[in-house]
Order: sequence, then structure tokens, then C-alpha cells
Amino acid sequence: MDAVGNPVYLQLSAGNVNDCKAAIDVLSHVELAGNMVIGDRGYDSDEIMLYIEDQEARHTIPPRSNRNYQRPYDRDLYKKRHLVENFFNKLKHFRRVATRYDKLASSFFAFVLLASISILCKQ
Repeated sequence: MDAVGNPVYLQLSAGNVNDCKAAIDVLSHVELAGNMVIGDRGYDSDEIMLYIEDQEARHTIPPRSNRNYQRPYDRDLYKKRHLVENFFNKLKHFRRVATRYDKLASSFFAFVLLASISILCKQ
């Protein structure tokens, strides 16, 4: 998502795969240099944070509660993460996306893209 909540890159993964497994692949399709990456606790892994730092970007990802070192993060900036949640909420207003009627991943993803375009056109 960009700074106003518009999607920059969408990728479909299997439903049983944790989001953090695909995070670096998704981030590799976006220009990160000089930008801020905001993520929830699920993305708190050393591998993801090192990748972001290697791309000369900064991150605001709260540490998981089981971390030995509870690193600081910008709580006010973290509140901007709601823009991502708002977009997914709008996507789920499309019944076909929310209930996943399509059997094929390609048709489901095509409709997700179509729904995303519809959301962006309404702005």
C-alpha cells in the first residue's frame, strides 16, 4: 500500500501459508529505498527486517511478545496500518471475494484485481 492506502502490488498465496513467508517476495516488487514499511507483529522476523534495511528503508513493526529484546517502534506511525485493513475491508464487500466462490486461483485473483480497480475508481 502507498501512503494513502492504495495497493501498489498484489500477490495471491495459498490459504494455508503464513503471510510472512511471502513478505520478502512481495517487498521485492516494490521500491523501498527511502520509504517506511509498516507491518504487524506477524512480520516480526529478523530476515524480513534485514531485507528492509538492506533496501535502505526503515520499518515500523512491533516486536512479538516472546522476543528477548523488545525493540522500540513508533506507535503513532504504526497507527497508519489501518489503511491496509480498510482496503481489505472494502475488498471483502465484494461477495465473490469474501466467500471465494471460484475454484481456480487464477479466476479468484482476476476478480480480486477487478474489485481493486473498482475500489480505486470510486475514490
